[in-house]
Amino acid sequence: MADKKSETIRKRYSRIAGIYDVLESPMEHMFSKWRDRLMQHVSGRVLEVGVGTGKNLPRYPNDVQVTAIDFSPAMIKRAERKAAELDREIDLRVMDAQNMDFSDNSFDTVVTSCVFCSVPDPVQGLMEIRRVLKPGGRAVMLEHVRSRKRVLGPLMDILNPIPVHVYGANINRETVDNLQKAGFDDIRIEELWLDIVKLIIAEKKSL
Repeated sequence: MADKKSETIRKRYSRIAGIYDVLESPMEHMFSKWRDRLMQHVSGRVLEVGVGTGKNLPRYPNDVQVTAIDFSPAMIKRAERKAAELDREIDLRVMDAQNMDFSDNSFDTVVTSCVFCSVPDPVQGLMEIRRVLKPGGRAVMLEHVRSRKRVLGPLMDILNPIPVHVYGANINRETVDNLQKAGFDDIRIEELWLDIVKLIIAEKKSL
């Protein structure tokens, strides 16, 4: 079932890859500054999960080694165009966040931005992130989640089928709870907009 859901969402994102940046442009003026804040917490060997069209690629510090994945080949092609404009080596691969081909304990930092709204099995995806992180490494996430406010939360539940069917993104994910289910127990949160957009830093404890 998970593979079927993944394929459905992959097709939706591939379908809109060519206009994805245009669709997101109304919100990008806010997310742009938050992406810069995200980059303040990256170091060492970095994996970006769900690179999309590559919006974060120009923002990475020069002293980090970047590998980036996305499960949509069409999105990776857009990211490759952005990467080609940069004077640095970036390893871009088509890969599913729920089943990554990397060895255990491979990365110092894993980055996501507005990704875990779309992963069909978010806990499995987060478990994979924890697996590929080195002990002492951290997941640095810019994510939108379901509001806990009495009116706003249920409203997001009602509206959720619209973005899900358009391009596979859920607006009511419980990402902080899912991080705990995935085995992260050192989680810091910075509220960026209401209680919906969050900067999340989840560390994998050293052995």
